[in-house]
Amino acid sequence: MSLLVVGLSHRSAPVSVLERAALARETQARLAHDALAAEPATEAAVLATCNRIELYADVDKFHAGVAELSTLLAHHSGVGLDELTPYLYVHYEDRAVHHLFSVACGLDSMVVGEGQILGQIKDALALGQELHTAGRLLNDLFQQALRVGKRAHSETGIDKAGQSLVTFGLERLASGEPVADWVAGKRALVIGAGSMSSLAAATLARAGVVHVAIANRTVERAERLAEILTAPGAPGAVTAKAVEMTAVPAELAIADIVVSCTGATGLVLTIDVVREALAGRAGTGPATAQARTDEDLALLDLAMPRDIDAAVHRLEGARLVDIETLAEASADAPMAADVDQVRTIVSDEVAAFGAAQRAAHITPTVVALRTMAADVVAGEMARLNGRLPGLDDKQRAEITQTVRRVVDKLLHAPTVRVKELASTPGGAGYADALRELFDLDPQAVAAVSKADPQHGRPNTARESA
Repeated sequence: MSLLVVGLSHRSAPVSVLERAALARETQARLAHDALAAEPATEAAVLATCNRIELYADVDKFHAGVAELSTLLAHHSGVGLDELTPYLYVHYEDRAVHHLFSVACGLDSMVVGEGQILGQIKDALALGQELHTAGRLLNDLFQQALRVGKRAHSETGIDKAGQSLVTFGLERLASGEPVADWVAGKRALVIGAGSMSSLAAATLARAGVVHVAIANRTVERAERLAEILTAPGAPGAVTAKAVEMTAVPAELAIADIVVSCTGATGLVLTIDVVREALAGRAGTGPATAQARTDEDLALLDLAMPRDIDAAVHRLEGARLVDIETLAEASADAPMAADVDQVRTIVSDEVAAFGAAQRAAHITPTVVALRTMAADVVAGEMARLNGRLPGLDDKQRAEITQTVRRVVDKLLHAPTVRVKELASTPGGAGYADALRELFDLDPQAVAAVSKADPQHGRPNTARESA
């Protein structure tokens, strides 16, 4: 295993750089394909969220891999390499595994313990599988990361250490007032119908808003979300409706709370649109019978790049909280005692994953050795049949079984022991020693490595693509 991750996040880069480097899904796909086409990489996957962009790869050369992945990130993000490099971090092998497992548990999130990252890791894996850029290593890695994240959330109180970005953002807007008291009786506008927007709509409904309007480029998705919010048994007593994006200005004028999280590359709410909505709320703009004038318009922008013009915070009657605001406030977020327990889980899981990967690395060599031994037995039996043609079937079968038992007993101890040794740090060298000692054909070992032992599928992304 030569796992390498190169990336940047809210911990390493200012929001202004993260915003410029944000990758649309199509760009993520091109980045993964280009990483796979690069000489050092045999597998690749992209983890892109609102506050991180990371490129994972299985590489055969560390320095060449770092240089190539950094260049690709700069190229596809549109941020110059010289400007991007100071904000990049690099993790290799076990440190890369530790990093992803920590991310999956919410330890590296802007709000410690938030669970949305699990869905984003799942999406990254699904994209790698869809593109055939994720092979055995990255499939194993991301699937295990999901299991580790779920274990952390089920076995500890990490959820209590922080909240989702939605709740955290609403708490900032509420300015110290309990969120449930602050949102009670208010009307909300949610722009977008993806996972984060859906969470926002559900959180607002549960907290006590009376109405949620959902605007999305694809109205059908907004309609499905509205149905979920108003279905029997859904939390809260809320009415909901789906609207076209063209209806956003009108809905903005009668909303109390706006949450926006789309995948748009440009602004969804410009300062002019918000200014006009504020005029409507004050009764000086277009007629708005349901306009509210008693409180500021509260806007929460969870998109990266941002959906709402940052200049909106200068408008009288509007309060804006965005990713940059949350990044500044997250340093003061409370930490739970369970964080230490999660860190222990991560360390244990990293050790177990590394041992399993190292043990798996030697399996092709062991299989090739046993295949060679079986061929030797078959060859010797064929030679014996030529020298002793008078043997009957029962005698021949007994001799064959005896020879196989002898070979199996001779190979049992060294193969079991070499698997144990291979699972320890630095154990990869034992596979090389075994190949040298038994003069195994490298091509035979490679042939085993390339096949999925359960399904006969190609083992690496490059061969399956």
